[in-house]
Amino acid sequence: MPVVMARDLEETASSSEDEDLVNQEDHPCIMWTGGCRRIPVLVFHAEAILTKDNNIRIIGERYHLSYKIVRTDSRLVRSILTAHGFHEVHPSSTDYNLMWTGSHLKPFLLRTLSEAQKVNHFPRSYELTRKDRLYKNIIRMQHTHGFKAFHILPQTFLLPAEYAEFCNSYSKDRGPWIVKPVASSRGRGVYLINNPNQISLEENILVSRYINNPLLIDDFKFDVRLYVLVTSYDPLVIYLYEEGLARFATVRYDQGSKNIRNQFMHLTNYSVNKKSGDYVSCDDPEVEDYGNKWSMSAMLRYLKQEGKDTTALMAHVEDLIIKTIISAELAIATACKTFVPHRSSCFELYGFDVL
Repeated sequence: MPVVMARDLEETASSSEDEDLVNQEDHPCIMWTGGCRRIPVLVFHAEAILTKDNNIRIIGERYHLSYKIVRTDSRLVRSILTAHGFHEVHPSSTDYNLMWTGSHLKPFLLRTLSEAQKVNHFPRSYELTRKDRLYKNIIRMQHTHGFKAFHILPQTFLLPAEYAEFCNSYSKDRGPWIVKPVASSRGRGVYLINNPNQISLEENILVSRYINNPLLIDDFKFDVRLYVLVTSYDPLVIYLYEEGLARFATVRYDQGSKNIRNQFMHLTNYSVNKKSGDYVSCDDPEVEDYGNKWSMSAMLRYLKQEGKDTTALMAHVEDLIIKTIISAELAIATACKTFVPHRSSCFELYGFDVL
């Protein structure tokens, strides 16, 4: 993920003996952008973790680039930054270029960010990452732009507030439904029901019509994890990483109601299926289509061989991602204008799970 450190590099380059280094057109860690190609962008290389290449480390070291990691243990992020010559500072330090945090910053901290500092969250990005907020934002877009244009999620209700509406819908179609806590991840607290009486209303939950005829590979249910980077909400700038993961359930799919409680059949989360005795891992990076995790490329090749239109499929996925982010764009962009002094201070990497 590229991180712009334009001010750091430009100011230091103009007054140091390292000017020749920064101006090298072919340095692997510098990409020149902007008018007259005067803005240097620091480009990260994943292989640097293994190669320990001094030529890659030298930029971060000579320009004293620093980072801090707060309220999370992001070992991969730490390894990448260290391999590029960044040095880690104390979590309480204000002298850093990049803050990688496991929680959102308070408004008063966002207001203190300098032009040369970045943080890995936008204010109010929970409008996108919390299931209840995302649901409400998509419903709002359906009302504004039409149901068909934003029909990107199954029929859903927020309980207990919409319990009566849910029961009315259930009475017309008693197919299975899936229940999810509004603010959890990794499959925690997710279960299927075939009767409203099976739902606990002690906390806010989402209940959605279960997709009972999912696309299968070798009779196994799967979903696709895609990685999406947003570097700005005004203007909106979205990057979709070209590769992703296909994650498989560990029990063959069966629509029968007797299997409704079998998480290993209905859920595809790695955190759930790794506990299954049938989980198969693949430690060979050269093998993309073995075990319970495939590369997205391998999955697309398989589907294409089966006669599926994978080009249309990916176009539909991209459309879904764009509309999902647009649904939360206004709230997040407004928060950025209110709390963030510099437009380039925030970025965020999102994981999209598509069934």
